[in-house]
Amino acid sequence: MNNWQVFPRVYAADRRADRILRYTMAERINHWVGSASYLYLLITGLGFWSPYLFWLTALVGGGPTARFFHPWIGLVFTASVVVMTIHWRKEMRTTEEDRVWWKEIGRYIQNEDENLPPVGKFNFGQKLWFWLIFYGTLLLLLSGFGLWFTESIPWSLRFLRYIAILVHVGAALLTIGGFIIHVYMSTALEEESFDSMVEGTVSRPWAREFHRLWHDEVSRQETKRK
Repeated sequence: MNNWQVFPRVYAADRRADRILRYTMAERINHWVGSASYLYLLITGLGFWSPYLFWLTALVGGGPTARFFHPWIGLVFTASVVVMTIHWRKEMRTTEEDRVWWKEIGRYIQNEDENLPPVGKFNFGQKLWFWLIFYGTLLLLLSGFGLWFTESIPWSLRFLRYIAILVHVGAALLTIGGFIIHVYMSTALEEESFDSMVEGTVSRPWAREFHRLWHDEVSRQETKRK
């Protein structure tokens, strides 16, 4: 059990007090564009994948409409991931602190955050999710073009169509698994994580609790500006 659960009223008061910027407006808008486009791709993709899930396409206008927009929304999602990479590529590099944190992943799973080694703006789990989405998007894009322009693939190279299907489905399932974990972690386990992507700021106690190295760096920069 972490300090947020032991002293909820104390942290609730601190949340309304001193806050620091975690995500800029541009980062937040891009995140929600990516989230919305991924959700659309998830719904339509599952509808295409199994006849038992085809009813999902009714939520977005029906099968023909979903078939038309799915690849285009895929390009929107890809663009969002590219922008995300531009924003966070430096912070997503693996550090020695990440390796130390990863060795204590059991404590993170057991919600013992106070016993975890300090990390920067993103912990190693968040970095793994980022790179899963990055490389997953790359595979989905390449295989998606093969499925989008199937008629352009000669019959003599039809094996490429089968490979495209396998790669597309495999990459999609991996990102879906990561997406479920990401939503759970950001909404249920790390209080303020979801709020920070809406408001852009977090309280200092939260930053110290979950991302101490980043908190200390921000504090040093603030001190220098004074």
